[in-house]
Amino acid sequence: MKLVSNEKTEQNTVTLKFTIAKDVFDAQTEKVYNRKKNKITIQGFRPGKAPRHMIEKIYGKGVFYEDALNDLLPGEYAEALKESGIKAVAQPEIDVESIDENGVLVVAKVTVKPEVEIEGYTGIALSKETVKVTEKEVEEELENVRSRQGREIEVTDRPAKNGDTANIDYEGFADGVAFEGGKAEKQDLKLGSNTFIPGFEDQVIGHSVGDEFEIQVTFPTEYHAPELAGKDATFKIKLNGLKYTELPEVDDEFAKDVSEFDTLAEYKADLKAKIQKRKEAEADRVFEGKLADALVEKLEVALPEAMVNAEAENMLRDYDMNLRQNGLDLKTYLKYTGKELNDLREDFKPRAEKQLKLRLALEKIAQKENLSVTEEEIKKEIADLAAAYNMSADDVKAYVAKEDLENDLLSRKAMDLVKSTAKKPRASKKKASTEEPAGEQPAENKENKAE
Repeated sequence: MKLVSNEKTEQNTVTLKFTIAKDVFDAQTEKVYNRKKNKITIQGFRPGKAPRHMIEKIYGKGVFYEDALNDLLPGEYAEALKESGIKAVAQPEIDVESIDENGVLVVAKVTVKPEVEIEGYTGIALSKETVKVTEKEVEEELENVRSRQGREIEVTDRPAKNGDTANIDYEGFADGVAFEGGKAEKQDLKLGSNTFIPGFEDQVIGHSVGDEFEIQVTFPTEYHAPELAGKDATFKIKLNGLKYTELPEVDDEFAKDVSEFDTLAEYKADLKAKIQKRKEAEADRVFEGKLADALVEKLEVALPEAMVNAEAENMLRDYDMNLRQNGLDLKTYLKYTGKELNDLREDFKPRAEKQLKLRLALEKIAQKENLSVTEEEIKKEIADLAAAYNMSADDVKAYVAKEDLENDLLSRKAMDLVKSTAKKPRASKKKASTEEPAGEQPAENKENKAE
C-alpha cells in the first residue's frame, strides 16, 4: 500500500487516496482464479482445467477483480488509516478509481470525529442522593433469605388453604365444550399466587387430597385468547397432592446456617451493610446519569449521520446478542413485537446520538485536564475484566484493544472529575422520612404471613 494523499474535503470527512501495488493485486487475482476455476465451465476443457487467459477472454479481463479487491481492501484500507493517522468512526465510502500498470488507485471517503469544545463541566449544580437503610428493608431482605431456606412438607391431614402448593389435574369447558389449552395433569399451583384466572385458586381452597370437583369461573374480558374473553367456564379438577413450606425460625442458629456469622445481630448488620452498598451504587448510577445529561446539553455539535448509524448498528448487534443469551433471537423478537428491523434501528438512534455526545464530551474533558492512564492501571483493568468474565488476561488482551481500554479509563477519570466538582443545589424543603434507620438489634421473630 502506498498513501497518495489525504485531505479534509468536507465537515467531518477526509478523502483518502492510496494505491495497491500491481504485484500484490496480480498475486491476489491469481489466488482468486485458483479458488474459482473449478466452478467455471468452458467448452472443450474439463472443470478446473481452463487456463486463466481463456476464462478472461470469454468473461472479461476483470472477471476476478471484484473478489481480489474484496480480499485486499480491508487490510490495505486499515494500513492506509494507520499511516495517515486518521481515526475512522464509521465504514468508509470506497471507490476504485483505476486499475492499470501502476496498480489499483483507491479513493476512500472517511468519516472522522467532529471537533468539539465544552465549558462549564466543573461545578455542575447536582448532587448525589443521600441513602439510608431502614429496618423494614433489612427485615424484607431477611424474609427473602428465610423463604429460600424453607422445606416443603406433604399435607395429608387437612384441606387446602391459602399458601399451599396444590398438585392438580384439570380440564376446562366453555359452553359445554373442552377448549384448547384448558387441560393439564400434575400441575403445581401456589394457592393465593393469583397465577390462574380470578376465582380459580379460591375454589380449590377447602378441598382435600383425592377430591374430584368442579368450579365455575369467568374469563377476564381482556383475556389473551379472544375466543374465551368474558366467557363463563367450568373446570373439572382432581386434587392429587398438597404441600406447604415450613420456614425456619429467625434466630442465631438461622444466622449460622445461612452466613458466616454466629449471631442474628451480626448477620443483620451485614445485611444492612450490603443493602447500603447496593443503594449507594444505585444512587451513584442515577447521579452519573444526571451529570451525563448535563454534559450532553453543554456540548453543541452536529454528529455525522454515518457516525450515528454506526453506533446504532453496534447497539442493535448488542441487543441481538442479549436476546440470544436469553433464548430468543432478533427475528423472533421482531415477529412478536410486529416491528420491522429498520424501525428498531431507528429506535436506537436517539440513544446512539446521546451516547456519542457523552463520549466526545468526556474525551474532550480528559484532553483539557491532561488526564492520563498508566500501564499499571491498564494491567489492573485487564485483571478485573478477566475475573469478571472468567477469562485469562491473554484472552482479554486479544478481545479488547489496548486503545479502547485506555479510552474507557480516561472517560471514567473525566466523569470522576465532573462528579467530584459538582455542587449541591440550593436546598429545598422536603418531607422528612418518618421511618427510622435500621438498628442492629435482632428483631422479634414473626409468623409467616404467606399462609
